[in-house]
Amino acid sequence: MSRSMIMAGAAVVALTAGVMQAAGAAEMEMAKGGGKAAAPSAADRKMIASAMQAAPKRVAAGATVVVMGGDGSMRTLREGTNGFTCMPDNPATPGPDPMCMDKAAWEWAGAWVGHKTPPVGKVGFMYMLAGGTDASNTDPYATKPEPGNHWVKTGAHVMVVGADPAFYDMYPKSADPDTSVPYVMWPGTPYQHLMVPIK
Repeated sequence: MSRSMIMAGAAVVALTAGVMQAAGAAEMEMAKGGGKAAAPSAADRKMIASAMQAAPKRVAAGATVVVMGGDGSMRTLREGTNGFTCMPDNPATPGPDPMCMDKAAWEWAGAWVGHKTPPVGKVGFMYMLAGGTDASNTDPYATKPEPGNHWVKTGAHVMVVGADPAFYDMYPKSADPDTSVPYVMWPGTPYQHLMVPIK
């Protein structure tokens, strides 16, 4: 998990309304264009390519791609078919951090941002194969390194969220973990999740 997930989570909250608006707008555009969706702009194609770096090729190819605007509103760049949603790299963060998540993980992220308890046992999966911006391993809402918040550096990884507590008990829960092996981030909170390094 990374600082970019804070923004991604905010995007989850906005997405519920945003998807409905985007769908309506897309229908209007198709009606204007005789049933054909407008071709993405060069900027949108670049963001789609960035988002697709988050997951394996076949997962990314069928995923919905969304981007959050500066005002927090969501925009769908490409509709998907496989239940995964990908977001491009956040240029405001120092490292590459595109991400791709399944429906359960998307809902988990929404609960996290809304300071609500995610449903236990509704397991979700996230990809961040291009890497991730660094984050606190103990504070789900930290936005910068501070004494005692156990900042960790992360690289390419996948995440398992929403599992039963007993699942996480099988993995290290150190505040200062060895990030080269699987470990639990935000242990002891409702948002604990398994971080699994890929490289």
